[in-house]
Amino acid sequence: MPRCPTDIVYSEKYKDAEFEYRHVILPHELYKKIQKIGRLLTEHEWRSLGVKGSPGWVHYDYYKPEPHILMLRKKFN
Repeated sequence: MPRCPTDIVYSEKYKDAEFEYRHVILPHELYKKIQKIGRLLTEHEWRSLGVKGSPGWVHYDYYKPEPHILMLRKKFN
């Protein structure tokens, strides 16, 4: 089982020429709700877990060894 915090943890934002990125580490009780989904979450799904973010963030990838970490990105305007 991956090591999970007790609260949702947000990384600092980082960026490249096209996107702004951040990752969100889920606590164990939230990870248990999504562990069997096996796909990227919709904005509605990750917001329903209590994850916060301004409009436009997309769950774009996950790292199999640490599936409790949501990798989000947002396209620059």
